[in-house]
Amino acid sequence: MIYSHYPQYLALQGTVVYYTNMPEPKVNIESQSSQMRRGILEFCILLTISKERKYASDIIKELKSADLIVVEGTLYPLLSRLRQSGLLGYAWEESPSGPPRKYYELTDSGRTTLKQLEATWKNLSDSINRLM
Repeated sequence: MIYSHYPQYLALQGTVVYYTNMPEPKVNIESQSSQMRRGILEFCILLTISKERKYASDIIKELKSADLIVVEGTLYPLLSRLRQSGLLGYAWEESPSGPPRKYYELTDSGRTTLKQLEATWKNLSDSINRLM
């Protein structure tokens, strides 16, 4: 304790001093990193699909290659939400090696939204870089 005599002084003045053993706050970097990734995942999905229409497993491969670890259980709800928001469309295409595949592509609204998100990302990135 910095001022070991301070509690005795307060006791003499009639002040009650309570001590608690509060643990040091611990920061879980892994959890925070994961939260940051999740926050930008929809933007990253739109970016990957903007290049060309994609099959879900190709989206996962591209995101994994960029070190944005994604599993099917994470991707499909996001694709569904983006589709319901009108940002993505899809088309079924026959596959030479099995059942038809669903290929996702950006809608006009999706392209407009992506341009806005790119501008937002640039501004945010610039702001953070100024702080670093």
